[in-house]
Amino acid sequence: MEEPLALHPVKLYVYDLSKGMARRLSPLMLGKSTAGAPAPHTSIIVHKDEFFYGSGGISSCAPGGTLLGPPDTVVDLGNTEVTEEIFLEYLSSLGESMFRGESYNLFEHNCNTFSNEVAQFLTGKKIPSYITDLPSEVLATPFGQALRPLLDSIQIQPPGGNTFSRHNGQS
Repeated sequence: MEEPLALHPVKLYVYDLSKGMARRLSPLMLGKSTAGAPAPHTSIIVHKDEFFYGSGGISSCAPGGTLLGPPDTVVDLGNTEVTEEIFLEYLSSLGESMFRGESYNLFEHNCNTFSNEVAQFLTGKKIPSYITDLPSEVLATPFGQALRPLLDSIQIQPPGGNTFSRHNGQS
């Protein structure tokens, strides 16, 4: 008889990079209040580590180990049967293709894009749409359009993580 596959919990950490300022200012700047964390940075927690993407590429750390501190919200995405070895191979492949540091774009290819991709690989589920839809909602406003040139130049890499590579102590 085959042994059942081990299940590993998968969590989404959501950080409000504005520390509440975006929520207070969004009605003035965007003409409406935003749902959820209005300036979200997200990461995936699986196999006892936190994985995220920024302008430095894919990084990892102990959960809550960036200088952002503890997350503002934790979303339970379910469980995965994907082993740590297979997951690290998958991340290595993503880091060499879709999620290189130079591919980062604040609105179109960011930490939330990464978290959504990884969540689907691990669980078959997407991250909440209030996070993934936010960039297009902001850009659809006159204020978002006016700020786009400035916002496109912003590169985000939360400090405190280690750039992920297959050789970060992994065999």
